[in-house]
Amino acid sequence: MPLLTLTSDIGIQDFMPGAIKGQLLQANPGFNIVDITHLLSPFNYPQAAYVCRNAMKNFPPGTFHLVLVNIFDEKPEHMLLAEHDGHYIGCADNGLLTMILEEVPQKVVALPLEKTQQKNTLYCISVFAKAFNALLDGLPLEEVGDATVSIQVKNPLRPLLGNNWIEGQIIFIDNFENVIVNINKDDFEEQRKGRSFTVVFKRDEVIDKISETYADVPEGEKLALFNSAGYLEIAINKGNAAGLFGLQGFSEKQQQHAPMQFLNTRLFYQTVKVYFQ
Repeated sequence: MPLLTLTSDIGIQDFMPGAIKGQLLQANPGFNIVDITHLLSPFNYPQAAYVCRNAMKNFPPGTFHLVLVNIFDEKPEHMLLAEHDGHYIGCADNGLLTMILEEVPQKVVALPLEKTQQKNTLYCISVFAKAFNALLDGLPLEEVGDATVSIQVKNPLRPLLGNNWIEGQIIFIDNFENVIVNINKDDFEEQRKGRSFTVVFKRDEVIDKISETYADVPEGEKLALFNSAGYLEIAINKGNAAGLFGLQGFSEKQQQHAPMQFLNTRLFYQTVKVYFQ
């Protein structure tokens, strides 16, 4: 039974997640469909890339991954199907693919959309399903779509580096309102060089050690740790760090379309800075 993961910004309020699964199962009743999430924030590419990247790497090679995020950012003429490190990823040609992989995919083809068809989500699902079945039947990727496609490229959000500091951006806030920053443990240690440090955010909030678990500090106290994906996380033991500290992260498009009065009263892109001494 081929594994197929679903990740989207569609939400769970209406029929669409179920309809997507129905379309896939009509195309191949053998698909073993696994939901990653359907609650990604619209237009938030850094968040989507973080979630997809760290979920996908836990699945075995040969898994199909369907990423339905902002698929109609522009009127599409095709969808993309990539093969990378043994995984197959279907998504829109909107730049998210290179943000997820943090590099250009090893192989990628365009799956053309018929001009006479209404280009809605379920039609796109049928196109992906047909391509997935072709791969399962043994057809090489290059024969499933157009391998000459030139894809959109967006660079992953990287932390800023200085001799004595590293500055990261908030890329995700989880269900417990723990705040995840785009500083991974390897980047942190490479920049640290064995020195002491202070993690600074929200002007005067400071943390000077890395914890292993939330229980390393008393209840209600703030802490920093590296989460299971290896990213720096700001949290409060049995508390809500994002809400209590007013921390949040927004995508570029959300900033552009926000009301001006909101821009004037809220910090839009929160950063966390680590100083090394």
